[in-house]
This record gives sequence, C-alpha cells and structure tokens, in this order.
Amino acid sequence: MKKTAFLACLLAELALTAFVLASEGGAAHCSALCRCEIRPWFSPSSIYTEAPTVDCNDLGLSTMPERLPSDTQVLLLQTNNIISVEKPLDYLANITEIDLSQNNISSVSDVHLGPLPQLLSLHMEENWVQALSDNCLPSLPNLQEFYINHNLISSISPGAFRGLGRLLRLHLNSNHLRGINRVWFQPLPRLEILMIGENPIAQLSDMNFKPLVNLRSLVLARMNLSEIPDDTLVGLDNLESVSFFDNLFDRVPQAALKKAKSLKFLDLNKNPIERIQRGDFVDMIHLKELGINSMPVLVSIDSFALNNLPELTKIEATNNPKLSYIHPNAFHKLPRLETLMLNSNALSALHHSTVDSLPNLREVSMHSNPIRCDCVIRWINMNQTGVRFMEPDSLFCVDPPEYQGQHVRKVHFREMTEICLPLISPGSLPDRVTVGKRSSVTLHCRAFGEPEPEIYWVTPSGDRVLPNSVSDKYYMHPEGTFDIYDTTMLEAGLYTCVAHNLVGADLKSVLLVVDGYFPHPSDNGNALHVDVRSVQPNSVSVSWDNTHGGLISNIKWFTMANAKHPSMAYTARVPTDVKVYRLTHLNPSTQYRVCVEVTSMQLRHNKDCVNVTTKGLAYTVESSEKWDTVVMAACAVLFIVVAVACSIIYTSLQSQHFYRKLMVDQTESMLGPSTRPSSASSLTELCVAGVKVKATVIDLPDNSM
Repeated sequence: MKKTAFLACLLAELALTAFVLASEGGAAHCSALCRCEIRPWFSPSSIYTEAPTVDCNDLGLSTMPERLPSDTQVLLLQTNNIISVEKPLDYLANITEIDLSQNNISSVSDVHLGPLPQLLSLHMEENWVQALSDNCLPSLPNLQEFYINHNLISSISPGAFRGLGRLLRLHLNSNHLRGINRVWFQPLPRLEILMIGENPIAQLSDMNFKPLVNLRSLVLARMNLSEIPDDTLVGLDNLESVSFFDNLFDRVPQAALKKAKSLKFLDLNKNPIERIQRGDFVDMIHLKELGINSMPVLVSIDSFALNNLPELTKIEATNNPKLSYIHPNAFHKLPRLETLMLNSNALSALHHSTVDSLPNLREVSMHSNPIRCDCVIRWINMNQTGVRFMEPDSLFCVDPPEYQGQHVRKVHFREMTEICLPLISPGSLPDRVTVGKRSSVTLHCRAFGEPEPEIYWVTPSGDRVLPNSVSDKYYMHPEGTFDIYDTTMLEAGLYTCVAHNLVGADLKSVLLVVDGYFPHPSDNGNALHVDVRSVQPNSVSVSWDNTHGGLISNIKWFTMANAKHPSMAYTARVPTDVKVYRLTHLNPSTQYRVCVEVTSMQLRHNKDCVNVTTKGLAYTVESSEKWDTVVMAACAVLFIVVAVACSIIYTSLQSQHFYRKLMVDQTESMLGPSTRPSSASSLTELCVAGVKVKATVIDLPDNSM
C-alpha cells in the first residue's frame, strides 16, 4: 500500500511538473513584442469560438517571428515590412487564419507557408503582388477565404487557383486586371462570393462566370462597364446578389439580368442612367431589393418600369439630383412592396395612384424633395392612406409661394386645389445642349399636373411634334422624351416642350447648338401693359392686356428696397385665358413691385412691371367698426323676434291644455256618478290666457233630459 501511494504521488508530481514546463515553454515561444491571448473568432461560416491568438500587428517586422506557440489558431501580422515567408509554419497544427495584409510582399510564391490543412482564411490585401502564377497557394486544401484585393495584379495564370477546391470567398477587387478569363474559375466549383470590382475591365464576355455554379454574390463595382452581353450571367443559377455600383451604364442591362433566375438583390447605384424605362425590371420573380441611388442624370421612372415583381419588398431611389418624375403607373404588380425610399431627389409630387397600386406599402420616404403643395400631393393630408411617411418634419412645401417653407402635413387639403396647372420638372431639361454635326440628341421633358398633362414639342421652325410621330429627324416618346437625329445647322435653335391640360400650360425650352452655331430668335412680340385694378391693405388686383400668341403668364411680386416689411420674391403661374390676378397675404402700407411676363410658344417674352403701395389699416378698422354696429343691431332685432315668437307659442300651448282638461271633466260627469257637493250649483274658476273667469255650473237630474 505504501509503495502504491508513493508511486501515485510521484506520478502526480511529474504530471504537475510537465504541465508547468509546458506552460512556461508555450509562453516562452511568444515573441517579446507580440501579444498572445485568447480572443473571440468567427469562422468563414460565422461560427463563434475563442481562439488562441498571436497579435504581431504594426510592429515594423521584416521577418516572421522565429517560433510561435504550437497551439496558435490565429496569427496577425498586419502592417509590417515583411517581404517573404521563408520558414514553413507547418508546426502550427491548429492554425485557421493568417493575416499578412499591408506588408511588402510582391509575389505569392514568396510566401512559403507549408502544408496547413486547417487554414481557412488567408489575408494578403494591400501588398505589392503583381501576378498570380499557377498553383500559387499549394498545400492549402481547405482554404475557404482568400483576400488578395488592393494589390497590383495585372495577370492571372489559368491554373492559379488549382488545389483550392473548397474556396468560398475570393476578393480580387482593386487590382489592375483588364479582362476576365473564365478558365480561372474552373477549379472553384464551390465559390459563393466573388469580388472583382475596381479593376480597369472595360467589357465582359458571354458566360464569363459560368464555372461558378454555386456563386451567390457577384460584385462588379467601379469597372467602367457601359454594357454587358446578354449571356454574361448564364449558368449562375444560384446567384442572389449582383452589384454594378459606379459603372458607366446608360441603361438597365435588363436582358442580362433576366438570365439570373434567382436574383434577389440588385445594386445599380451611381450609374449614368437617364430613364428607368418600361420593361427594365419585369418578371424578375425572386427580386427582393432594388437600389437605384445616386444616379447623376436619372430624370424619370416611366410607366410600367417595374412590372410583375411578386417578391419585391424594398425600392431605394434616393439622392438622384435630377429625378423629378415618377409616372403614376411606374410600379405595377408589386404586391409585397413595403418600403419606398424616394428622399433627396427633385420630385415635386407623388401621385396618389402610385401609392394605391401598392397594396402592402407601409412606409414612404419623401423628405428633402421640392414638394409642390397643390392638387397632386393633396391626398397626403386627406387621411386616405395608412402609409407612414418617414421623417415628416423634413417634408416642406416649396411651391406655391404662400405655402413655401411650411410642413406639407400642416397644409390642410381643403386649401389645396383639386386641379392645377402643369409644372415641367425644373431639373429634367438643361438650358443649352452643344453637339457636333451628325450627332444624336435626347431631351427629356416630364410634367406634373391634375388632370395629367399631355406633352408635345415645338421645333425651331414652329412645327409641332406629337407623341409617337416619326420623321427622319425627330421622334417623340409617349412619356415626353424627344430624340433628334443626324444634327446639322438646320436643326440648331430653340426646342420647346409644352405640357398642357384643361387648366393651362407650362413650357420650357432648350437651345441646341450645333458646331457652335445657333440662330438668334427675333423679338416680334406685342407690347404688354399691366394695370392696377384695386388696392386693399392686404391684397392687390392687377390686370394685363391680351398678348397675341401667349401661352403662359408668370406673375412675380416683391417688396421694394425701402419697404418697412421686406419679404422674398413670390412667383405664380396662371392659365393663358386669365388676365386678372389678385395678390394676397400682403403687408399694409408697403410698396410692392409687380411684374407680369407672358411667354409665347416661340419663346418670345413680353414683360411689364408696375409699382403699387397697399393701403393702411385705418380704413380696415373703420370698416370693421361699422360692420360690428350692423351685426349688433341685427342681433338685437333677432332677439326681439325670438322673444315674441316664444310668448305666442307658450300661450297657444296653455290654451290647448285648458280645453283638453275641460273636455275630460265633461266626459267624466256624463259617464260616472256625481261626486260634486249636493249644492245646486258650484262656482268654478278658470284661467284663460292669463284672465281669471268665474263660471257657475248647475247640476241637473239624470232624467231631466
């Protein structure tokens, strides 16, 4: 027994000594400059664990540490001066991640890691690598993530990724690649995420990515792509997300996108697309989110641009400085759309029918737009929708002048007219376009109004071009876009877009300059004269004569420089048949300048101004006092009439009550035994109409009759 106890104690001491020595040995292997500790770590499949980590970041190291703890799982060597790795790390049996980013490595072949079957993630971004040769990463059979972005790679050998059959994520973005060879991807059948954007690749080829049958996310951002072949995405049956961020597309590559049958997330942000046209997004049955933000020249979303997208839940169309028009039927058959982001555009309104067509819509973002608070937008304040408006405190009126600066939700819908003049979106058309000979020009004109305005164009020669009309030089699309073909000197001049409805019209012209030439319009307009019809303390009425050929009248008024109550300038547009206008909400005893400008279809302008001073408040106070006297007298007469009527009604009711009681008493005396006193007569007092009357009632025997 003693021997057994002695042996047990000896073994325990040996085990304890071995543990201490192992611990001391492990600690000794940690470089004096590095930190060795247990840290949280997530695997490529997002599995959390706590991993032994050696942190040698930002130490200015030029070589790898001589010896590392054998249980190291994560090795961090970021931001050093390492040029190569000479000694293999195969003694690190548990290593799962190595970070060599931001060093001075110029070739992947100079990194001799040795066989590391447990390595899952390798970071080599922001180095100086210029090429990837065949079998550049041997003996890493289970590698799942390879980050080689932000290098100088200009060439990749066909077999560069051979042996990486389990790779899930590959980052090749921000290099110097000028083309893509699908042979690169043949050894990567399991790849799920490919980032290859920010390379100077001007074009893609058909079926560039076909070997990547399990690819789920493809990022092609900032590649200067202006178009892609229709079969670019063929074979990517599992592709769910595509990003074309910040390329040069001038139209939606809808033919190629239709080939991605499982697409759920699409990013077209920051592309020079001018119109989202009919059929651009149609029958994409799995699409859930669409981003068309920050497009510098996007003008409109046309009718049926988004059609039959049964799973779409979110549209982001924000920060588009020229997006000024969304057609009432732009969104069709989007039964699950919940969020519509339209903030920070140039939209003056959003049609009620647009919202009504989205049965599941829950929230809309319209803030930071130049909202026109009139007929088109009045539905917002009519409690006809349960849609929530995001950031309502940033939703302000810009037009008409009397509501400028007010919150949209605080303008009562009854103050907004049911019908209104058309308004051509200010950002939809430039003032001037310069082209060379034999060029083509596209001009976009869009307008809001109620009823929905119709649009046509007028050429410099005065010809009217209607929608869908075709000629050798011009074509007008139904939405208002105007195409000019094969320009010569004869096509130079002013092109005028006219939007009109039953209320009136609006117009905007573009000067087309061909090789520096344009004809100067002559001014043959008739003289215009403005008269002041009436002046009140808070209003002024002006009129003007009928100008031949006038299409639209603009009225502008503002206080003079020496006014007691200075205010900003206000502008109003009126229909062509209106020649009298009343300016309201003016300050009393203030001098104003009122200008009327009438514009003809040929863009001839006639303008006249007049100065007028509003009346003081004395006249208003005197009139108010007279009115108060009249009102008081009327109230007194009304009171007397009511009193007399009440007296007559009361007297009539009392009389009816007396006669009804008298008849009841007579009936009782005839049908029942007499209960009166035995005296031959009794004296009864009656009160009729306030007069006391005494009457004698004589009892008669029953058989007296």
